[in-house]
Amino acid sequence: MRSEWREVKLKDVCAIKYGKDHRLLEEGSIPVYGSGGVMRYVNDYLYDKTSVLIPRKGTLDNLFIVKEPFWTIDTLFWTKIDEEIIDPWFLYFSLLIRNLAGKNVGTAVPSLTIKVLNEVNLLIPPLPTQKAIAATLSCLDARIEVNNKIIKNLEQQAQALFKSWFVDFEPFQDEEFVESELGLIPKGWEIKPLNEIARYINGLAMQRYRPQKNESSLPVVKIKELRQHFADIDSDRCSENIDSDFIIDNGDVVFSWSGSLLVDIWVGGKAGLNQHLFKVTSKSYSKWFYYYWTKFHLKQFQNIAQSRATTMGHIRRGHLKEAKVLVPHKTQLYKMSLVMDTILNFKITLRVENTTLAALRDTLLPKLMSGEIEVPVEQG
Repeated sequence: MRSEWREVKLKDVCAIKYGKDHRLLEEGSIPVYGSGGVMRYVNDYLYDKTSVLIPRKGTLDNLFIVKEPFWTIDTLFWTKIDEEIIDPWFLYFSLLIRNLAGKNVGTAVPSLTIKVLNEVNLLIPPLPTQKAIAATLSCLDARIEVNNKIIKNLEQQAQALFKSWFVDFEPFQDEEFVESELGLIPKGWEIKPLNEIARYINGLAMQRYRPQKNESSLPVVKIKELRQHFADIDSDRCSENIDSDFIIDNGDVVFSWSGSLLVDIWVGGKAGLNQHLFKVTSKSYSKWFYYYWTKFHLKQFQNIAQSRATTMGHIRRGHLKEAKVLVPHKTQLYKMSLVMDTILNFKITLRVENTTLAALRDTLLPKLMSGEIEVPVEQG
């Protein structure tokens, strides 16, 4: 019941500790956490019980919960949690919705202090209710984590196959090879420019296509949205009535060709594509083929952009033409596609599922943590 909830301060449920220098520690199996995650593994630990790690400097909304022995450097605080008062996972989710970045006391470098954190208010129910809420939310996180591991494995398989086929030519060693501008290649294979196997459609300057009053709208995908894989409440909006060439949806390949160059598959739902990003499509070749060939040339494109950088480096369409692609026989390409399409489609399915799960978690989080939605509690 909501009446059983009470307000406490963070200092009432945990002690906040400073991280320590790890540079003199020998290599081992204990993870060392920094503000970006695990940095290295060492042979000693600061704490061996479940702890929430809170940023001290820099990015202040990057929280971690650690269930095994760990070390952390001084850009993070670690917490010694009183588990008779608060469930560690409940504490983690409570802090996620507290906007710790808004409590920044730094100037040039955003910072938090123990004094400020100690006074953070938390709303907590009885311990059994905390555990039930935490279990509901952590179940979603656990599913996302499992999917991410599968996605990583699928990507490693796809990259290994691509290298085997198009760099090392391992399955084709018994075939005849001929000289080409790219060196020896299997006889009968073609060399084509990247821009001939796919269409690279530049997005629109979406500030010119803002939705009119009472008009349906779409979120606008820029670099930020492509990096985080979804649009959020702060994303720009555009008219839904733009040409379909400039609308992307789940499974579309997007290539940022200016600023931060990256290639990814969009899984954030229907959206409008901003300028400086290409929507990559093809009527002649499977998605895996133009996706992995674009990724293959990405490092080269990044180097070109960096060498041209003034305020914002970029590539030109001419660079797409200069980037070469190996095209096998139709029969060989068909057999490759049977494998790669399966891998890529499964990867896309899991990423879309993760987006849905994350949205569900983020919707439930404030409602569960405030008691607006009640969860059943097992009777002991």
